[in-house]
Parts: sequence; structure tokens; C-alpha cells
Amino acid sequence: MPNSRGLEIIPNLFTLLNLVFGCLAIIFILQNGIAIMNTGESNQFIDMPEKIWLASLFIGLAAVIDFVDGFVARLFKATSEMGKQLDSLADLVSFGVAPGLIIYQFLRMSFAQQEDGLTVSLIWLLPALLLPCAAAWRLAKFNLDNSQSYSFKGLPTPSAGIFVGSFPVIYWNVNEQWVLQLLLNKWFLYGVVLVLSFLMISNLPLMSLKFKSYGFAANWAKYLLAILSLLALVLLKWLAIPVIILAYVLLSLLIKSKTT
Repeated sequence: MPNSRGLEIIPNLFTLLNLVFGCLAIIFILQNGIAIMNTGESNQFIDMPEKIWLASLFIGLAAVIDFVDGFVARLFKATSEMGKQLDSLADLVSFGVAPGLIIYQFLRMSFAQQEDGLTVSLIWLLPALLLPCAAAWRLAKFNLDNSQSYSFKGLPTPSAGIFVGSFPVIYWNVNEQWVLQLLLNKWFLYGVVLVLSFLMISNLPLMSLKFKSYGFAANWAKYLLAILSLLALVLLKWLAIPVIILAYVLLSLLIKSKTT
């Protein structure tokens, strides 16, 4: 039975809301209010006011909507090729461009700790743009491959976006000094860009969180991921976000190793 064109607009409106949230995240990243001040000892002090913290919120809301629009499309049996393309375009903004700009701003803060860091060459900041490029590649490849319903080839773009999108909220809310130093370490940031970009464009088999059935034998990794996620949220709070993404990747690779 062909889809009703009248119903197709419902999930597409949710997808556009995903795009709106991604654009709002970018607005708060660019209007970040980052303050860099000199102390009496000639050391630079970096303060990140709340505006960039809101970018994490809107990327998180975009991720929720990204899940909801697919659910709504299946509920109304209103899936369409246009909806698929629209979803990828929205994901590129919310989970590619916005996270790339977050890395860009953190790199700026990292270099600002150095002498003459405020005048750092743009060349040192441009690696942040690898993230949206890799996201675009990943989404285009996904749209041309119809075999990724219950498994993925490469890291899904929303997962990479959520990983980086957690950085501002972690920086704002976590008081552990080693965490703050890590987030302001340019080599760590470069490493994040390279690893996430590689994972997105790779063909590594990663599990989808959709269920064909609910039996434990076929879904033990998904249930284990759910348990680990709950424990991480309780014990690590905001730090749980990147930990959950890492657990997802590692469990997916573990499944692959057991089946080969």
C-alpha cells in the first residue's frame, strides 16, 4: 500500500525540528561568551559562560527528535525517500557541523593557554572541520546502502555528535581538574577528531539499537549496554555520556569478534 502523502509531512516536521535544534546549538556555540583574562601573574584564565553549555542541550534535544521522527514515521507508515534525505541533512547540521564548531571553540581555548595563543593560526583550528566532513561522508554512504537497518557500517553520526556535544556540559558541570585539563588539551581534541572521523567513514560493523526480537540470546549486548548506561549515569553523571558511546563501540566490536 503506498504511503499517504498527507501523513509523510508529520515525521518530516519532526525532522525539521531536529534541524532547528542543530541551528540553535550553532548559535550558542558562536555566541559563546568565552572570556579570556590575564591574572596578576600574567597567566591566562579561561571562563566559559553558560551560553555554549546550551549547545549541549540542543544537540541532546536534536538526538531525541532524531529518534522520535523515525518512530513516528513507522507508526504512521509514512516513510519516504524525501524523509530519508531530509533526516540526513538535518543530522549533518546537528551532529556534524555543530560538534565540529564545538571542537573549534575548545581548540581556541586550548591555544589561549599558551603565550600568544590568541593569535594562533587558523591552520591549527581547521582540523575541527574534519568532523562535519566525515559526517557528510557517513550520511551519504548510509543513504546509498539499504543493508543497515539492524546493524551499521561505521559509527552513526548522531553517536559521534553526542560524544562531542557532551564536552561543553561536562566542562561546565564537572569540577574534576583532570577532566578540565583533558578537554583543554589540543592533542586530546585532535585525537577525538581523528578517531571519530575514522569510525564514521569506516566499515566497522556496529550494532543498531533496533530489536528484531526481545530474546536475551540475540540481544545480550543491547541489554548489557542498557545496564552499563544506567550504572554510568548514576556513578558518573555527565561524564557518562562519552563513556556510554565508548561502551557502545566496544560492545559492537566484541559481538563481531565472537561471530568471526
